Amino acid sequence: MKKQRGATVLGMLFIAGLVGSGLVLAAKLAPAYLEFMSVKRVLNGMATSGDLKTLSPKEIRASFFKRASIDNIHSVKPEDISVARDGNQSSITVEYSIKVPVAANVSACMDFSASTSAPGE
Repeated sequence: MKKQRGATVLGMLFIAGLVGSGLVLAAKLAPAYLEFMSVKRVLNGMATSGDLKTLSPKEIRASFFKRASIDNIHSVKPEDISVARDGNQSSITVEYSIKVPVAANVSACMDFSASTSAPGE
């Protein structure tokens, strides 16, 4: 007589719980990463359009927030942006943190940083 082999119902439920938890975590964290991709897209757009070459730091910040409102970026605050001019080089850096509630009193804190630069004339 052969002994039966295979997964038990409890084993399958445990695996389903792990996979389900992973999917829920991914679904909660994905919007933060999509917003970061939008921030990078805005910075690249500013570098290619020439905004970093011609505008003052105040105007660069205003341009960033105009573009950010179009792309539905809400996590970046004015204090998260730094604009630097070094001779003929202009650069903009965005560093911000997002705290995403996961379950009950557990949260995920994510730090993002993106920068771009364009040579001056």
